[in-house]
Amino acid sequence: MTGRFAPSPTGTLHLGNLRTALLAWLAARSTGLDFIVRMEDLDRVQAAPEHEVRQLSDLAAIGLDWSGDVVRQSERFDLYRDALAMLRSRDLVYECFCSRREIRAEIESAPRAPHLPPGSYPGTCRTLTSTRRQRYLDAGRTPAMRLRADESLAASSSVINFTDLVAGDAFGGVDDVVLQRNDGVPSYNLAVVIDDALQGVTQVIRGDDLLTTTPRQIHLQHLLGLATPTYGHVPLVLGDDSERLSKRHGSVTLAELVDAGASTRLIVSELVSSFGSEFDATSDVSSLLSGVVSSFVIGAITPGEVVYSPEPNAPVGFTLRNAR
Repeated sequence: MTGRFAPSPTGTLHLGNLRTALLAWLAARSTGLDFIVRMEDLDRVQAAPEHEVRQLSDLAAIGLDWSGDVVRQSERFDLYRDALAMLRSRDLVYECFCSRREIRAEIESAPRAPHLPPGSYPGTCRTLTSTRRQRYLDAGRTPAMRLRADESLAASSSVINFTDLVAGDAFGGVDDVVLQRNDGVPSYNLAVVIDDALQGVTQVIRGDDLLTTTPRQIHLQHLLGLATPTYGHVPLVLGDDSERLSKRHGSVTLAELVDAGASTRLIVSELVSSFGSEFDATSDVSSLLSGVVSSFVIGAITPGEVVYSPEPNAPVGFTLRNAR
């Protein structure tokens, strides 16, 4: 039984990423689970080995350890395509020639069922005629591959219910999610369910921005005969402008904080404080985390988003406060 942290190596991990990684590690270790790190490097443009090296170094610096070699999704395309072929053999996949602009226009103009996640594809190409399909091919368009959600859900409820370790009872619908992009790259939702199953992942702790896509993944697990992990979606870290931290917006990294004079121990202490755990502030990082593990419960963390604020007079140079 295993927990995991699976970043995308498209830049340096920011404070919000490190907080999520720490929560995933604590949730695994506190329940006796193994822990692995996986690189979700499907982005051929932004993903780079130097980002992976830095991310792994930062995870180790804040006291996290993991088992085995780091798996990279870019090295596992055959596994994802085998799963896609299985779904296609059951007529649960169709070609989609829509551009992103066309999809946005369709979403804006078409009503969305209340149980579907935001941005759900309205099914424009689901009943594409052979004439229209050939016209797209003649124009040089390459199709993406989408799941036939209606058909695959026909034998069960159109809503997927699950219990989240942090959010509690949750539910959501499944749309015609992309399984393979039009450049031939497998989609995140397909790759992640294959990897979690093959790596024996039984617990997934991640940011709550992925809560609404979880029903899609659970449904794909059911279709492919794969086990469903236990999920826990933790609050994100926001900036002072109430926008979530990202690699391209308001991010602050471990190296930047250390360069500004903060010790790694103080940074880890602030991260632990932000989700309500007690700890010995005088301990080194390893001892501090060992003490937290002994009493940590993922479902008992402080709820709500956390706001990052630079504070030059604070010992660590910043504060993390609950947004509520």
